[in-house]
Amino acid sequence: VLKPGSGRTPKNGEMVQAHYIGRFPGSGKEFDNSRARNKPLTFIIGIGSVIKGWDEGIMDMQLGELALLKVTSDYGYGEEGLPPMVPPNQDLEFEVELLAAGDDKASSGSQCITM
Repeated sequence: VLKPGSGRTPKNGEMVQAHYIGRFPGSGKEFDNSRARNKPLTFIIGIGSVIKGWDEGIMDMQLGELALLKVTSDYGYGEEGLPPMVPPNQDLEFEVELLAAGDDKASSGSQCITM
């Protein structure tokens, strides 16, 4: 946890919204960034619409929490990767801020911790 949240955790099957920065461990090289696009990712949690590392990691986050999710390849994009952004069998790190779950929104403004 990089910044504690103060809200509730998401419920399985609920619509959530999160900002994220995806990086490669070790090098810290960024491969994706919702903040740079100024467009958080909105998805249904717990149904496999995102990588398993997100489904499981974000379910444990509180609204407003900023966390570093360390995702092994088998919980990420696996043997196939996500060409051209993520090579096969690549472990990943995501700085994730949970902005909303269902009708509830985080009380604090969005922020980013540069690593």
